[in-house]
Amino acid sequence: MYTHILDRFCSKILPRINQKITKLTVDPLSMKRILGAVDYSQLYSLSFVNFESKILLQHLTDKTMLHLLTNQITHITVDINSEKTEISNENEPNIFEFILLHSTCLNDLTFFQKSSKKYLAILSLDVPYENSLSLSLTKLKININTLDDCLYLLNGCLPSLSTLIIHIKKIGRSTSMINNTKELFKLKCFSLSTNRYTFDYDTQVVPLLRRMLNLEELTLFISVIRIKSAYIDGNQLYDKVLNYMPRLNKFIFSIHTKVSNEFSKKQIDLPSNDDIRNSFTKRGIQSIDIFADDKLIKNRGNCHVYSLPYQFNDFLFMNSSFQGGRFDKVRSLSMDDIRPFEYELFQIISQDFPFLRKLSILNNIPEKNKQYHSSTLITFNHLFELDIYCVHNDYVIQFLSDKHTRLPCLTNLIVQYEKLLTVSNNFTNDAARLNSSKIKSLVTYRLFAGSQDYYSYFPSL
Repeated sequence: MYTHILDRFCSKILPRINQKITKLTVDPLSMKRILGAVDYSQLYSLSFVNFESKILLQHLTDKTMLHLLTNQITHITVDINSEKTEISNENEPNIFEFILLHSTCLNDLTFFQKSSKKYLAILSLDVPYENSLSLSLTKLKININTLDDCLYLLNGCLPSLSTLIIHIKKIGRSTSMINNTKELFKLKCFSLSTNRYTFDYDTQVVPLLRRMLNLEELTLFISVIRIKSAYIDGNQLYDKVLNYMPRLNKFIFSIHTKVSNEFSKKQIDLPSNDDIRNSFTKRGIQSIDIFADDKLIKNRGNCHVYSLPYQFNDFLFMNSSFQGGRFDKVRSLSMDDIRPFEYELFQIISQDFPFLRKLSILNNIPEKNKQYHSSTLITFNHLFELDIYCVHNDYVIQFLSDKHTRLPCLTNLIVQYEKLLTVSNNFTNDAARLNSSKIKSLVTYRLFAGSQDYYSYFPSL
C-alpha cells in the first residue's frame, strides 16, 4: 500500500510541483525515490528523519544527493534514530563531518540523535581542530558529549559561526589541549544546556562565556554543585559573566545551585530568597522567580532561579521549597529532596505544569501529612511516563492509587517490584488497577515470573 502511494506521488504529483518545492523532509523508505524522481531547482532545505546512521551515510554519497549538497542546500536537519543501537555508532561523527565538508552552501545545521545514552563525539573527527570544516555555516544546533566537543567547535573549524545552540551530556573538566581563552568575536547567539550536575561551572563554563565579547543573546540551562561556596546569584553572574558581554540584550536562564558543606567546619551563610531576588533586579534582570533554602539541611542547600516566562521543556531537581508558578512549556519534571514531599506540592504541580508528560521522583523520606482521604483528586492529564523507583512507599501509593491520583495516559512505569507488590497487594488491590490498566512498559530492574493476577493487573503489557 505504501509503495503504491509513493509511486503515484513520485510519478503524478511531484512533476507538477517540483519547481515550487523549497523544503523537503525524507525518511529511509522514501528518500531515494523522491530525490530521484524530479529535479528540485528551488530546493534549499533538507530534513532527514528517523534514519539509522549507517543507512544515512550510504544515502549521502549518492550522486544526486552530492549534487544538491554541493550546489544549493543551505539548511539541513539530521534526526538519527540511534535508540535501536545499544553501542554508540561511529558513523555519526562521519555523517557530521561529511555534511560540513561537502555542503559548500550550508548556513544552518541541526544535528540530533534520538538517544540520551550517547551524543555526538566531535573529538573523534579525523579533522584537526585548527582546520576548517565549513566556511559558510553560521548556525549550528547540536547535542554533544563533553565540553571539549564544544571547545573544538569554537576553536576555528567553523570560522563564520554566529549562532551555537548546544546540549552537553556532561560538563566536566577539560582533558584536551584546546585553547579556552581565545576571544570569540563573531559569536552573537549562544545557548548552553545540560541535564546533569556539574562541579566545573566556575573553572570551565565561566571562562568559556567570558570569551563571547559580542554576544547579543545568551541562554543558560545548568545545574551546578559547589563545595563550601555560595549560590550563584545576580551579583556573581554580572561580575563573572555578564559584565564581559556589553552587547547582550537577551538573557534566558534556569540556574540551579546545590551547595554542600559536608566534611568541612566552615559555615556557609545562605542568603534569603529576597536577597537573591534583589541581586538580580539591581542588575536590571527583573522578570525572575526563585525558590531557595535559606539554611543548610544536612549540610546541603539548594537554589533555583530562572527567568520568566519559563522557556524550557525540562524542570530539574525540584525540592519541597517550590511555591508554584506557570510552566506551560514544561514536559519533563524531576523532583529530588531529603525532606518529604507533601500532598499539597503534588496538587500545585498538577495545576502549574498542565502539559507535563514525564515525571521522575527521588525521595525516600515518608510523607508527614498523608491525605489519603482527601476529597480533592490530583490529575495529570498528559503524564505518560512515571519514574518512582527510588521513593518511599508513600509516593507509590500516592501516584498509583486512583483514590488519590488520576493518570489517564500513563503507559510507562519505573518502580521497584517489591514496592509494587506491597501497594497492589500482590496485584489484587483494585485501588491501583485503573492507573495501571494502560501501562505498556513496566521497568523494575529485576527478573520475575508474572502471575495470572499480574497480567490481569497490567492488561496492556
